[in-house]
Amino acid sequence: MADSDVRAEPALERSDGVLLSKVVGATLVVTLNRPRRANALDDELMDALAGLWEQAAHSRALRAIVLTGAGNAFCSGADAGMLAKPRTKEGDTAADELDFLPGPRVELPLIVAVNGACAGGGLHFVADADICIASTSARFVDPHVSVGQVSALEPLQLRLRMRADVLRRMVLLGRHEVLDADAAERAGLVSEVVAPDVLLGRAMQLAEAVGANSPEAVRLSRRVLRTFEDRLIATDLDLGWELIRRHRAHPDATEGPAAFLAKRDPEWVSR
Repeated sequence: MADSDVRAEPALERSDGVLLSKVVGATLVVTLNRPRRANALDDELMDALAGLWEQAAHSRALRAIVLTGAGNAFCSGADAGMLAKPRTKEGDTAADELDFLPGPRVELPLIVAVNGACAGGGLHFVADADICIASTSARFVDPHVSVGQVSALEPLQLRLRMRADVLRRMVLLGRHEVLDADAAERAGLVSEVVAPDVLLGRAMQLAEAVGANSPEAVRLSRRVLRTFEDRLIATDLDLGWELIRRHRAHPDATEGPAAFLAKRDPEWVSR
């Protein structure tokens, strides 16, 4: 074999302020690491995730990814501080905006272990998961409309996973509709609920079971499912992203996050 045919495995282990990752056997274990902010998404964390997935895509040794959150929360969605000011960077298309998710770029099964509160943008990870499990302490909510934001991308992705009536309640009721882990399982949002102390271990068991199968057969089987789903919602995702961006000029889009940060009731603009 020529030296040019030998590819060094990418360095996937990291421990920085916003993201932790380590390789256990053939599984990449990723932990969102902003526990003081309930693992909220900001530009730094999303950039770190995008970079990690770019590296993982070139690994020949990995067979699965496990994703969870540090502390008592899984992911509380977009950081309210980021929403309260103009975005300095954003994608031109829905796919560009969602490049912090592994599913579109890494051909490895993604197992998401929801260890606590999962809100707003945190639902992207649930929707992107090939297998999603939750601890009994998990809670799911889509608060977009309660903070003056358009809920457009997550519902389209989740519609392929869960009951439509439950999804509509989450979208339209906002923070007033919270699903506990059992309700999420009944709705199809997660496939399994376990005790908090065994959540990560169970996720690793699933990853190991996936890894015991033919890697190429798993990769191609997964591609069939994901290609089908992507084609179903691609056009609508771009429309949703267009509406989100257009709504940013509306006063409610800044009033909602400002009111949240100030811990007061928002004052919405009348239609």
